[in-house]
Amino acid sequence: MSPAVPSSSSPAPASRLFDWRVRFGVLALIWGFSFLFIKVGTEGFAPFQVTFGRLLFGTAVLAVAIVVKRDRLPRGTRVWGHLTVAAFLLNALPFSLFAYAELTIPSTLAGICNATTPLWGMVLSLVALSEDRPTRVRAAGLGIGFVGVLTVLGAWQGFSGLDVTGTALALLASFSYAVGWIYVRRTLSGTGASNLSLAGSQVGLATLQLAVVTPLFTSVPKSVELLPLLSVLALGALGTGYAMLLQYGVVAEVGPTTAAMVTYFIPVIATAAGVALLDEHLTWNTPVGALVVLAGAALTQTRTSRRTAPPETAPQPAPAPAGVPARAASRA
Repeated sequence: MSPAVPSSSSPAPASRLFDWRVRFGVLALIWGFSFLFIKVGTEGFAPFQVTFGRLLFGTAVLAVAIVVKRDRLPRGTRVWGHLTVAAFLLNALPFSLFAYAELTIPSTLAGICNATTPLWGMVLSLVALSEDRPTRVRAAGLGIGFVGVLTVLGAWQGFSGLDVTGTALALLASFSYAVGWIYVRRTLSGTGASNLSLAGSQVGLATLQLAVVTPLFTSVPKSVELLPLLSVLALGALGTGYAMLLQYGVVAEVGPTTAAMVTYFIPVIATAAGVALLDEHLTWNTPVGALVVLAGAALTQTRTSRRTAPPETAPQPAPAPAGVPARAASRA
């Protein structure tokens, strides 16, 4: 539910194509299932507790990777200051918003809302990034994506049967990813630190932020159920930690443009998981609208895919689900 990914674009040797495809598939599955893990986690823990556990376990995985690779943490007060802001925008805030959203909306809808991140990103980049110039194709993609969102929400029915608050929180989480990626591109380029150290530091800072907030708004659970606990563990260790490491390998072999395509598989998997395992019900407009959103999102990335990355793919300094995840890390 979203870090920075390496910029290498050299193709992988033919003998390793199968390997990267398998890892690509695993990455899509992990991030797609993240929304199911959030849903199950909130059945036993408060939303802030789910987010804190997710970040804690994710930090642990990334910390081990940093130690094993003998990587060094970023240096400089200014870099750490920017990482603190990025941690809030790309991890602490969107992760928490998705957790609260799934108290009242299906995991399928949350996964689809996550796919709107590229649409928000395009709108914001036109204002904040002078190098991103609007084109007819990208403008068309934005319009198509907007129509897709209205289709998913059933606008012609007056949004009847839809929890407006939960949906708004999920869309706000996706908006936060977009803001975070813009911020990262403007402040954390050329720091000299590796993507792994930036991602690990960012997620670690987000963990500290939630460590302060969580006790203020929640109380210790009277009992701990196994399934919600395992879901939070999987959400953090797999979806926020291991998935970032997987993405680094895929990017190194096939480049960021191909790796970023994982973003478009996330809502499909999230929807399938929610329907099959959580018995969530779909009306025709949800899958149709989701496809329209993805088509629009793909068009908005035309001629810019090398500079942007998916929400939950992102370990950031990057971006992503939630929530996948350019130069950074999710998903949700």
